[in-house]
Amino acid sequence: MPAPASRIAVVTGASSGIGAATARALAEAGYRVVLTARRKDRIEAVAEEIRTAGHSATAYQLDVTDRAAVDEFATAFQTIGVLVNNAGGALGADPVATGDPGHWRTMYETNVIGVLNLTQALLPKLEASGDGTVVVVSSTAGHGTYEGGGGYVAAKHGAHVLAETLRLEIVDKPVRVIEIAPGMVKTDEFALTRFGGDTEKAEKVYAGVAEPLTAEDVAETIAWTITRPSHVNVDLLVLRPRAQASNTKVHREL
Repeated sequence: MPAPASRIAVVTGASSGIGAATARALAEAGYRVVLTARRKDRIEAVAEEIRTAGHSATAYQLDVTDRAAVDEFATAFQTIGVLVNNAGGALGADPVATGDPGHWRTMYETNVIGVLNLTQALLPKLEASGDGTVVVVSSTAGHGTYEGGGGYVAAKHGAHVLAETLRLEIVDKPVRVIEIAPGMVKTDEFALTRFGGDTEKAEKVYAGVAEPLTAEDVAETIAWTITRPSHVNVDLLVLRPRAQASNTKVHREL
């Protein structure tokens, strides 16, 4: 059970997928979870599910790219124990030569600036707890390139560098910085959003892969890193399904 001063955990992008699963996992671990996302109905539904299970959860509609809204959100807390920067996502899979600059800009805003906004706004609250943790959910895309992924890869490299730099800069503070870099995770929305709702393209991402990671696999990993003793910092944890050896090497049973 987390200490009282560190018992609040904020999870961004918590309306579905990894974010929702992480909120559930941290609630089960004894945290009072605050779920944020743009879709108010979805986070309220997840929060109600968590409360029905006997845990503490609050939903707060928030766009992580809106700095004024983020700053207002931060005023609700004196201290928090955990910030899970999960909001992000991919758009498109075009080569650099023909990629949509709007998609690139959106991905950078959500995957990097959104992380920056929440981290800056809540870092004083994390320090005040005396035992804070910042988690950045990046991707294996933040550690290796692949064709057709330039915009997403660039954004996730940015998230990786943000986490790595922050860890250096606040080493004298009572705040851990953890980066979780998942590989192929099959959720209801990630690939579908990336391909603009094209279900055929989305399904091809996972075609023939016996067991991609699930949102729950990643959430359990996130919760494990957070619940290690305070002096233990899991700097970087990369997780992939067994069938995926790299971003471009995947075993498919077709």
